[in-house]
Amino acid sequence: MKEGRKPLRSDMGCSDATRIRVQGMDLMQDIMGKLNLGDFAFLEIQRRLPTPSESVVFNAMLATLVEHGMTPMVIAARLTYLGAPESLQGAVASGLLGMGTTFAGTAEGSARLLQEALPAGGAEVPDADLPGLAESIVGRLREARQPIPGIGHNLHKPVDPRATRLFELAAQRGLSGR
Repeated sequence: MKEGRKPLRSDMGCSDATRIRVQGMDLMQDIMGKLNLGDFAFLEIQRRLPTPSESVVFNAMLATLVEHGMTPMVIAARLTYLGAPESLQGAVASGLLGMGTTFAGTAEGSARLLQEALPAGGAEVPDADLPGLAESIVGRLREARQPIPGIGHNLHKPVDPRATRLFELAAQRGLSGR
């Protein structure tokens, strides 16, 4: 390292000329070849490694994000790549720019709905009040003729099989509930 330069540091990790540390773990010795991508992402988000049960459910959730079949964004990316194979970045960008409220963007709507309904993670809302809270939110959205973010799927009807499987995995591993 040149004199006068400090190692790069953040809350997530630090590095110098010979080492990289992430959440207190050595990238080469503790992470590479030992953690799967989902567990590494969980470490970055939660600042700890997942339990075995959390690992299964979190990795299953990530699998639902990776598989998107023939959505409009995937088609845009494929067509862009077909027309300009030298511009892989442009093809990826075209797919990302096509994300919206119908495909893939529903996660943002769901997160916003939960944040509005349960400020500070909902710790102050008793379990007994949750059904009434849900009914009032659904009633408000239906009255406004707005879709309920995160509920239903425009292709998988009446129930998205991925959601069913995620709930099964969570229940099997003691992670269902709030």
